Amino acid sequence: MDKPLVSIIMPLYNAKAFVGEAIQSVIAQRYQNWELLVVDDESTDGSLELAQTYQNGQIKVYSKSNSGAAATRNFGYKLAKGQFIKFFDADDLMNEDMLEAQVALAMQNPSCIISGKWGRFYDNNVATYNEQPEACWKDMESTKWICSSWREGKSMTQPGIFLIPRAIIAKAGLWNESLSMVDDLEFFTKTILAAPKVIFCERSILYYRSGNSSSLASQQSRKAIESCFAAISLSVGYLLKKSPSVSAKTSAANVWQSFIYQVYPNHKDLTKQAEAYLKFLPKPTLAFPTSSKSKLFQSIFGWKALKRLKQFL
Repeated sequence: MDKPLVSIIMPLYNAKAFVGEAIQSVIAQRYQNWELLVVDDESTDGSLELAQTYQNGQIKVYSKSNSGAAATRNFGYKLAKGQFIKFFDADDLMNEDMLEAQVALAMQNPSCIISGKWGRFYDNNVATYNEQPEACWKDMESTKWICSSWREGKSMTQPGIFLIPRAIIAKAGLWNESLSMVDDLEFFTKTILAAPKVIFCERSILYYRSGNSSSLASQQSRKAIESCFAAISLSVGYLLKKSPSVSAKTSAANVWQSFIYQVYPNHKDLTKQAEAYLKFLPKPTLAFPTSSKSKLFQSIFGWKALKRLKQFL
């Protein structure tokens, strides 16, 4: 069987404590026809120097002026030579079967994107890995995959779970460099919709390091929230243009509702804009996430009052 080249693109920014483990997880792959392109985005903690100690024929390390994760991934993509592309963050890990298993499926399904399992691990200890299966963990037509993935209002897509044929990225377009937050949602929505199907790989596992990376919950700057809003707006537009079905519209409504739940009451103007979008979509099916202790208060006063109250507790 042919062994096509896989280009693994790793954006690097101030991840000195983790990048060595991430690189080692690539080196440990059973499948060995890969190149790793580490692109440093002007780190200040010695990340670049550490990554350079791994440099050899397969592992190439580049540095560029600071311009964000999307631009860093695009920089690496333009240098990549592989038939298949994997974007892999510098603080995550992959199991040793990932490339071998995904490439085998990619060769059988050459026009499709290959996905895999993922879960979080905590305190930098892989033994704490917690896998939470999702409804989209199966072979699915692309629009149905997006609808399934969004049904619970999730707006985060793990880059490292996917193996992508280069031709699909060429068709869909590169990372949107105007986005600083939730750029993965925008990129993978348009990329997945450019493929006929997503094929699920049971043997592929991404270990996602929690407690280190940025999240919407921890990044409440105006720039971050505006980027999230823009990414959702673009992504919803891509989906509904491809599939204006009730299922697609309901999933889109849930993503907007999740955004509203997260940013209210700090960004009321964006909340109002998101609520305006919801007027043209089916009623969201996503309930406000709350504890059993808070349910009575919410049932009487509503989730917005509960959210405001929590800000003072």
